[in-house]
Amino acid sequence: MIPLPRSGKSEGDCQMSRWKFPQCATMTFTALLLLAGCVSQQKYDTLDTEYQQLNQTMSAEVAANQMQITRLQNAIKVTVNNELLFPSGDWQMPVEAQRTLSKIVPILAPKQQAKLKVNGYTDNVPIGPGLMSQGITSNLELSQKRADTVMHFLIAQGVNPSLVSAQGFGEAAPVASNDTSEGRAQNRRVELTLAGTGN
Repeated sequence: MIPLPRSGKSEGDCQMSRWKFPQCATMTFTALLLLAGCVSQQKYDTLDTEYQQLNQTMSAEVAANQMQITRLQNAIKVTVNNELLFPSGDWQMPVEAQRTLSKIVPILAPKQQAKLKVNGYTDNVPIGPGLMSQGITSNLELSQKRADTVMHFLIAQGVNPSLVSAQGFGEAAPVASNDTSEGRAQNRRVELTLAGTGN
């Protein structure tokens, strides 16, 4: 008697197909993890190189406590004291401040793929009559104008406008006590945060 071909799948066939799929999926998942690891390592290396370059280029400002450069896990944060950038009660950068800030651009701008956030902060001293007469009624507004000024300057120097943003936070998130003049000086700052590629 000639055996007839079976219709449908036997239990053995089902087991085989169940075995093949997870094995294939596991291999694909492993390959994706390895690829992600390579990208993460590349991000890390790129940020690390930029961090080293910033420290070297801005060593005088760092030594004078006018600037702090911090290496975060997936970002670099450059904190610039307001005294380095803006006269008291103003949001326009003098030429000297522009020269200092322009030293950062060649490190940030070439082949830029990472997002750059410009955040402005103030101390808790209320806005004086001088700024009030210019339409600035709060520390939040002043910090936003200063962050905007830095952002527009960086764009004019070659930073990709689609990858940079500015935000003012006023007296929020102080890094020191506002009870002393030294503490207030630390709180008046602009932070540039360069996030890892794709973040």
